[in-house]
Amino acid sequence: MGIFKRLFGLFYKRRTKVKILAVGLDNSGKTTLLKKLRPKKADLSTVPTVGYEFESFSKNGVAFDCVDMSGQSKYRNLWEHYFTDTDGVIFVVDATDKLRFVVVREELETMLSHQEFSRRKIPLLFFANKMDLHDAVTPNELLATLQLDDLAHPWRIFASNALRGEGLEEGVGWLVDAIAEHKTTAK
Repeated sequence: MGIFKRLFGLFYKRRTKVKILAVGLDNSGKTTLLKKLRPKKADLSTVPTVGYEFESFSKNGVAFDCVDMSGQSKYRNLWEHYFTDTDGVIFVVDATDKLRFVVVREELETMLSHQEFSRRKIPLLFFANKMDLHDAVTPNELLATLQLDDLAHPWRIFASNALRGEGLEEGVGWLVDAIAEHKTTAK
């Protein structure tokens, strides 16, 4: 069963719109990943996101509102302005950029310490992106480096290749399930 059919079944009667925040450092593949998720496969050539971009699309009766936040250091402080209305977060990590894993962990800690974010226990989906490249670390290595086992939020990490769409459906499927569960337990 495809991801969007599962989404339709989960949200048809309860909620038809999900708000997703896509974050990660610059050049991690956020914009490419979101473009690949859209029903109409657009040109996957991208330019760096400045500030933020909105990606909205519908599939099988479910409307997705995605905020693609710039990963450049001067824009990362904008992420927190979207925590209030976010149902879930997609955190994209360039699995080949080992030198910046420390920065990824720092940005994750900043996000997790924000009052609105920590209060709501928003589900986190991590994509270890660019797995097609020979120097990419495995999701398990990234999990250990980022200390994801310490998170108090529902989370999961998936290997991905945003250019080919590999791992995206499985990851987003998990996120939708986690959002539905979170909405049920938050009531």
